[in-house]
Amino acid sequence: MTVRAEHLSRVEALFRDFPVVAILGPRQVGKTTLAAQLAAATAGAVHTFDLERPADLRKLADPMLALEDLEGLVILDEIQRLPDVFPVLRVLADRPRRRARFLVLGSASQELLAQSSETLAGRIAYHHLPGFQPWEVAPRQLDRLWLRGGFPRSFLARSDEASWLWREEFVQTFLERDLPQFQIRVPATTMRRFWTMVAHFHGQIWNASDFARSLGQSDQSARRYLDVLAATMVVRVLPPFHANLKKRQVKSPKVYVADSGLLHALLGLPTLEALRGHARAGASFEGHAMTAAIEVMRARPHECHFWSTYSGAELDLLVVRGDRRIGCEFKLSSAPALTPSMTIASDDLDLEHLWVIHPGKETIRLAPKVTALPLAKLASTPLW
Repeated sequence: MTVRAEHLSRVEALFRDFPVVAILGPRQVGKTTLAAQLAAATAGAVHTFDLERPADLRKLADPMLALEDLEGLVILDEIQRLPDVFPVLRVLADRPRRRARFLVLGSASQELLAQSSETLAGRIAYHHLPGFQPWEVAPRQLDRLWLRGGFPRSFLARSDEASWLWREEFVQTFLERDLPQFQIRVPATTMRRFWTMVAHFHGQIWNASDFARSLGQSDQSARRYLDVLAATMVVRVLPPFHANLKKRQVKSPKVYVADSGLLHALLGLPTLEALRGHARAGASFEGHAMTAAIEVMRARPHECHFWSTYSGAELDLLVVRGDRRIGCEFKLSSAPALTPSMTIASDDLDLEHLWVIHPGKETIRLAPKVTALPLAKLASTPLW
């Protein structure tokens, strides 16, 4: 069992200030494993309820009766299956003497956030768990991480073939079993087709009408499908940034398959050779490295944007925090060069710094506020 020490430490730190902590992430990303590691490091009693198990659901038929006398760490896995528990957690969190800490795990951010934000404001903290990141694997495994993605079972599979099979099974199970459990009533074949279309548009501007025409459905249906995949955290929707400039700027979001391994499964790319020779290889690296950059900067969703003008200037990732702006470009080149677009973005957006993330080995100063940085050095470089 791989110990993700940084995430474990961050969850423990949140518990020092909040009685309820939520770990959010897509299915199979390692939430349950992280919870087990926290339980192993906890002194005192640990009580675990897996809400996908009928027996545990029956125990929680009356949540107050089941939880009010428990002490120590209480883990509620797949919490979105029991939204009625949130008002109970509010009551238990407000007791004068906190007898228990509650760790809730959720695979559907939209449902979980909607429930918890109403009833647990000020009592709950959130930790978003991604797949494995470049600094969590050996340097020689970086290409494997890009190909297979960050889901632990995919990355740690005994071979590329076994990893490919796991991802194929994940996609099928997610569409046929998981989505219906979230009360999402869309035929699996339709959603698979839509998700594959997103993969082919990975890193491009979202246009609901184009997707709707290809599906033979309405713009509203296409937007709903995108919302579903974003809510279940298998697609990233990156909003545009609008600067106060006399330039026409793009106002539609970009879309990405959130995990590179799932992207490659949807595109039919089982090997590194097939990936490197594919027209979407650069876009694949962009999404893969973007996730790492967002994670290492601990950027929240509302802080992350892209920027693009109709005259051709663009920036892959803009992180805005207060009055500070940091930019990132992602280039599938071992020696990226300064481009006019980078200069324009740096000047027009008044960037504090622009990082050009690449798969090579050398850090290169391209301009006074522009640095080409290897993906492998992300964790050891203060981007922010």
